[in-house]
Amino acid sequence: MTPASEKLLTRTEEAGPPARKDPRSAPTPLLSLRGVHIGDRGEGREIVRGVSFDLTPGKVVGIVGESGSGKTLTCRAALGILPAHFDVTSGTIEIDGTDLTGLTPARWTALRGTTIGAVFQDPASYLNPSLRIGKQIAEVVRVKKGLGRREARGRVLDLLRAVRLRDPELVHDQYPYELSGGMLQRVLIAAAIAAGPRILIADEATTALDVTVQAEILDLLADLRDRAGLALVVVAHDLAVVAQLCDEVLVMRQGEVVEQGPTRSVLDQPRHEYTRLLIDEHEQYGLERFRTRENRIVGEGR
Repeated sequence: MTPASEKLLTRTEEAGPPARKDPRSAPTPLLSLRGVHIGDRGEGREIVRGVSFDLTPGKVVGIVGESGSGKTLTCRAALGILPAHFDVTSGTIEIDGTDLTGLTPARWTALRGTTIGAVFQDPASYLNPSLRIGKQIAEVVRVKKGLGRREARGRVLDLLRAVRLRDPELVHDQYPYELSGGMLQRVLIAAAIAAGPRILIADEATTALDVTVQAEILDLLADLRDRAGLALVVVAHDLAVVAQLCDEVLVMRQGEVVEQGPTRSVLDQPRHEYTRLLIDEHEQYGLERFRTRENRIVGEGR
């Protein structure tokens, strides 16, 4: 990583070093879901039932399952962007100790970007095709961090370097249609971390990318976790992604968590029939390679 990238990632800790804690105490969750149920008022039924997990600094939680299993709705609830006819009907969601129930729109706006950010599957849908890349990211840092025009430009170039775009100056002045899918996903990650959030939700962020680019994006997310202590929620349908990146995994089916635990334990010794089915289906896509590598690393004591 370049010195500029290291400087950028260090800035995500602008609030200063964390208070010294008893090393024996468990870290305080940055994101905590407890028994979360999500209902659809339009159809009068519950779509998500009883999701719980804790996300601490530097931890990566994976959520896997078939389409319609409730993965994305769970993440949207944590971001406060559920569709109009959906509601959290019971349970609690806390971000950095703050209960999200009843937050005002202004408070939500303050949290998004500075405390929690997100990257979604189709970056082109979240970028304005008529605006240059640099201007779109600069808008985030100017609004969220109060930077002036020149300072914002420097920050944007640092961000583009941090997400490993080869020619930041060129990308800064390009339009979205001039970039590849992998480059656009890096731009979206740059925008998502622009204001130094402590939590990043990656919802199928690598699904539309080819295998090589997908690996590069996953490596980038892992680097952000390691360098800046970023806590990640990774939503995927590909268990190889979970095996490569996640500490804990939730397997969802039809709105419920059917299996949950440390990633290695779930993948090596699945208890639920649906988890075993997912593993069998994904062996051909490289899951076994990541599981073998993980076992080797653990055996070597790394």
